[in-house]
Amino acid sequence: MQDIAIALETGVASTGIFDPEVTWIRSSTETVEGQAAVLQALSSIRLPMKIWVEHAISHGKVGMASGERTLTNGLKRSFCHVFEFTNSKASRVVSIKTHV
Repeated sequence: MQDIAIALETGVASTGIFDPEVTWIRSSTETVEGQAAVLQALSSIRLPMKIWVEHAISHGKVGMASGERTLTNGLKRSFCHVFEFTNSKASRVVSIKTHV
C-alpha cells in the first residue's frame, strides 16, 4: 500500500502495478480510466519535497494509505488513497479512489 501511495504522490510508477482496466477517481469531477490514461495522469504530477505515509493497511482485495505530501514550496497536502486489487495477493490495482 505504501509503495502504491508513494507512486501516486510522486508520479513515478511502473506499468505492472496497474490492471489494464484500472479506474482512478481523483476527485468528484475527475475519473481517469485505463492503464495508459493513469500513467499519463501520473506523468503530470510534480515531485514533492517529502512524503510521509501515516497509515498503510490491506485486507484481502482492498487497501488504503494515507499521509501527507510536502511540496517544494513548503505547502503540505493530506492524502488518502483507497485501493481495490484484482486478487487478494494485491498484485495489480484495478480501482483507486483518492480523497484529499
